[in-house]
Amino acid sequence: MRFEHVEEFQVTGVAARTSNAIEMTGEGAIPQLWGQGTLPDDGPIIALYTEYESDEHGEYTFVLGGKSSSAREGVVVKTVPAGRYAVFTSERGPVQKVVVETWQRIWSEMPSAKKLRSYVADFEVYDERAADPANAVVDIYVGVK
Repeated sequence: MRFEHVEEFQVTGVAARTSNAIEMTGEGAIPQLWGQGTLPDDGPIIALYTEYESDEHGEYTFVLGGKSSSAREGVVVKTVPAGRYAVFTSERGPVQKVVVETWQRIWSEMPSAKKLRSYVADFEVYDERAADPANAVVDIYVGVK
């Protein structure tokens, strides 16, 4: 884990309101959004978690898209605020596996998460290292106070 200051940027993409509890049932919205194929033509894919109801147990808005501020029909534009983020880099492997393992590592390495995390915005970056979903590396940025 390292800390990094991120400048404000916008993410344009498809969105759904969900929670970790819903996603764990196998009936969540996140896999459906990935299946819609509305990903950016250029630049990294951004998976944004924002508008938290409370903490990791409450609802949040998940946006799948890319860095852009150009709205068009069927998509939303959400702002990732400037601030300090803890950055976790996944191991290399199948994307679904390494992302889940990295979130599990985040939850275990941040035992005082309720005090450290801001629950304003967290995001995953799928850049050229994730071009092969069977052999991917993903960075996860967790907003901190």
